[in-house]
Amino acid sequence: MLSVVSRPLSSLRVSGALPKATVAMADALAKIPDVEIDPEGTFKYILVRVAVKDGGVHKDIVRGTKSAEYHNHIFEKVSPAMEALGMECKCLGGGKIEHNSQDKKLRVFGESTAFGKADHSVSVEKLKTAFRNYEITFSDDKK
Repeated sequence: MLSVVSRPLSSLRVSGALPKATVAMADALAKIPDVEIDPEGTFKYILVRVAVKDGGVHKDIVRGTKSAEYHNHIFEKVSPAMEALGMECKCLGGGKIEHNSQDKKLRVFGESTAFGKADHSVSVEKLKTAFRNYEITFSDDKK
């Protein structure tokens, strides 16, 4: 089971005036959960920028799972799912998350060989919206 959270439309980055169709797509973008990670353990994660195709609206999301042997395995699942919603996405980097649900702690660290290191400070801010009562830290160390 994954942990998820969505953000209101007001949290999205918007540039310029929005045509009616883009507003509908921005609303669809707002419904995409900011965070989907495994409920326990240490696993790979990626930070992904999801954008409305041909639009100026985007947001960043965090995805992580123990089932991914490599970071690109996560992206290979996220990208088609976003494209099916009329979105495009770009991986901004990756790392690992250590999720201890018993102690209510998350630690973000490491990097992806394929995508480089995600901006862990951005990932932590996303995680804080989903795990409000957790202690969440990050390290730029590889371990």
